[in-house]
Amino acid sequence: MTSRPWMRAALAAGAALWLVACEADGAPSVTTSPVGNVPSMLEPQGPAAADIAGLWWLLFWASLVVLALVLGLMGWGLWRRREPRELPTSMRGRPERDLPGGERTWVVGGGIVLPTGVLIGVLAATLSVMRSTANVEPSPDIVIEVVGHQWWWEVRYPGQDFITANEIRIPVGQPVELRMTGNDVIHSLWIPELNGKMDLIPGRTTSLILQADQAGEYLAQCAEFCGTQHAKMRLVVVAETSEAFAQWVTQQQADVAEPADEELRRGQQVFLGAACVYCHTVRGTNASGRVGPDLTHLASRRTLAAGILPNNRGHLAGWILDPQALKPGNLMPPTALSGDDLADLLLYLE
Repeated sequence: MTSRPWMRAALAAGAALWLVACEADGAPSVTTSPVGNVPSMLEPQGPAAADIAGLWWLLFWASLVVLALVLGLMGWGLWRRREPRELPTSMRGRPERDLPGGERTWVVGGGIVLPTGVLIGVLAATLSVMRSTANVEPSPDIVIEVVGHQWWWEVRYPGQDFITANEIRIPVGQPVELRMTGNDVIHSLWIPELNGKMDLIPGRTTSLILQADQAGEYLAQCAEFCGTQHAKMRLVVVAETSEAFAQWVTQQQADVAEPADEELRRGQQVFLGAACVYCHTVRGTNASGRVGPDLTHLASRRTLAAGILPNNRGHLAGWILDPQALKPGNLMPPTALSGDDLADLLLYLE
């Protein structure tokens, strides 16, 4: 292995570029999502995200210009020929401000005026984006409350009178207000394709406006370290047409139907006879726990365990039997069930 630092840095940079090229060529990404996409703030799907992405590109190109200027001046200073000279006797020992005019111009212009101008421009652009993203009037018809828990999201629709979890649905083209707070520690909701980050602080309510320009599923992430499973605290935002959104709201407002056959009745009895009822709510039954997510319409959700698992029978069975194996440290304990009881419970939850 070479001992030259610059050569080691070049090899590391080459390896990094090779890994990026492999991922772009179809290799699996380190970040995976049950909804099938990796969010990027550089692919905005709403007006607020577009303003933030525009600011990012402005800073990127400005940084490249400054970098090129600095490297150019360094190269010019290193390679130009300069005859050695001595300061005149009259200038020896005098302060630096008495340097010749040309050198003083470089110091003042390059060290004070140029950086100050760049910083003022960046500040002005940032304030403009902050103003444009804050001065948005949300739709008065839809307000969504989000409560951050370790490590899942409670989502309430107070105007529509129902609660869901780990999934937010909004109609396309409408600015919707999220009113958010934390239940235990500080969390932060970040939906890169729709808006910037916003903290959820216990005892306080913060606000964020979401607007999606087109239908789709957008992955969100907790962006404030909140404990051992911080990285597995995700949320899916589903933007859909107004008609589809209204239909979903109607479905969510309904209580669960009475079991229609013997298998479903057995599954309901398994649920009501286990410890599930102390932590979870199913509207229309005597299960009214508030420690864990509301399970009334669990089957309609895209994911399980705060966005880390697809919502299907296999993953749901694994989560019920041993959630600690999938998300160590979460508050849900393992549930010991026979094979028949588990099958009936899964059928009921589905």
